[in-house]
Formats: sequence, structure tokens, C-alpha cells
Amino acid sequence: MMVGIGPVPMPVVLMLLALFAAAVVGRVAARRGAGKPRIAVAGTFLDMLLVGLLVGRVVFVLQWLPLYAADPWSVLRPGDGGYAVWAAVPAGLAFGAWRAWRRPELRRPLSWGAASGLAVWAFLAGALALVQRSSVHLPETVLTRPEGGTVRLADMAGRPLVVNLWATWCPPCRREMPVLAQAQAEHPSVAFVFANQGEDARVIREYLRKSGLALDNVLLDPFSGVSEATGARGLPTTLFFDADGRLVDVHMGELTRAGLARKLQRFGPAYAATRGPHPPNEAIR
Repeated sequence: MMVGIGPVPMPVVLMLLALFAAAVVGRVAARRGAGKPRIAVAGTFLDMLLVGLLVGRVVFVLQWLPLYAADPWSVLRPGDGGYAVWAAVPAGLAFGAWRAWRRPELRRPLSWGAASGLAVWAFLAGALALVQRSSVHLPETVLTRPEGGTVRLADMAGRPLVVNLWATWCPPCRREMPVLAQAQAEHPSVAFVFANQGEDARVIREYLRKSGLALDNVLLDPFSGVSEATGARGLPTTLFFDADGRLVDVHMGELTRAGLARKLQRFGPAYAATRGPHPPNEAIR
């Protein structure tokens, strides 16, 4: 099971496939008789997508404004997955309708193309979610504790589990670590696992000491077994498993506080509640 194609997350892949489907169907529907100029529609679909993404991002930021206020620069990190789909889709369609109102020749190709693109996106997104929940479970990978001893990841099922794949050399991993540390402190009913990919215990301990981070469940995955088992191909990647050990969500790239809060809602509305920002912990557990 892949959570992305190379470094490209699956939600982006699905969005591009939907855009391609809309452009192809729109182009076919825009065909005219011989000698008549071709109606260009592909650019309009791209504009609709961009408008939808912009509106979806703005609405999401407003929804989670208190969390973004704690770190205003995180608003400029749209890779955190923070988009309000329920606002993005109508906004994109409204822009397309406005463009079609101004240019009547676009009405047929935009209608057919938009309907096809939405159908492809909904089908693929639903299929992906179904496959993830039915076939991807907590891997049997055995991880090592920095202080010694091992733990089998599958044995940690029984409550919601967030598995963060990271490395000290990865800048976005380092930037998101305080966000995950705070969430771990605020949600004791969720297990957070920090599975370091390929580094030794000395490097990890030194990084945690200098960063002043207090983290539980920092584990070593020297051969990237979790990445191989789940199909993760980039760092950071964060995997969200329910209490039965089934994969319910994936995020490739850096998480902001708002982005993580929305992901935690997969486990129930109460899990997304967070307190205000607090200073980084001094001790290392």
C-alpha cells in the first residue's frame, strides 16, 4: 500500500488525476465543427482548482485561527493539509459558473468536465480510504529503544496511535517536532510513537538534548522497516491508526498545530481540542 508516489502524497496525486479527467472530458465536449476555432477549457479548470484551493485554505485558517495565531508563519505552510473541502469545492464551481456565464460557449464543456473531475476525485478518494482501512494495519516491525530493549509496533494497538517517521537531518521533521511533543502531552489517551529512520541512539539523544524536547516512545527503526511496511517514501510522514490498528489517515510533510488537530479529529472531536502554546519541556523522558 502506497501513501504517496515518490515524494508526492496521494491526495495530491488524486487531485491531479481529477484535474486531468476534467480537462480531457471538457476538451471532448468542446469539439466543434470543421473550420471553427477550438474552445480552450483546460486553463479554466486549472483556474477553478486554484480558486478552490485558495478559498479552502483561507476558510481552514479561519476555522483554526487560535492555533495559527500561536505560530502565524504556519499559515504559509499549505502542505500541512489544511483545506476546508466543503468550502473549496463550491468556490471552484462558482468560479467556473461565473466564467461560463461570461462565455456561453464554455457552458457545455465546463459542466461535463467539472462533473467528471468531481466524480473521479470522489471515487478515487473513497477507494483509497477503503483500501487503507481494510488492508493497512499496524506493521509487525520490531523497533529498538535508545536505552535498550525492543518493542513490536503491532503490540501497541488498543488505543489511537500516531506514528511519526522522522530523522534529525530532516528540517521539516525538526520544525514539526514541538507540535507533536505538545500534542503528546495534551492527549494521554493517544499513543505517539517517534520512529527514527536509520540513525543511531547517540545521534538521537544528542538532538533531543539540544532541542530540549521531552518525548515518550522515541524508537529506533534502523532499517526503515515501518516505511517499507506502509509504503512511506518521504520524511516526515505521520501515520494515524485507530484503536484496532487500522490506518485511518496519512500525512506526508510537515504538520502544523492546526493540521495535526484536524487529523486527530479522526479519533473523535474531543481529540482535536488543544490548550494554548506552552514553553518547551526541559527534561527528556
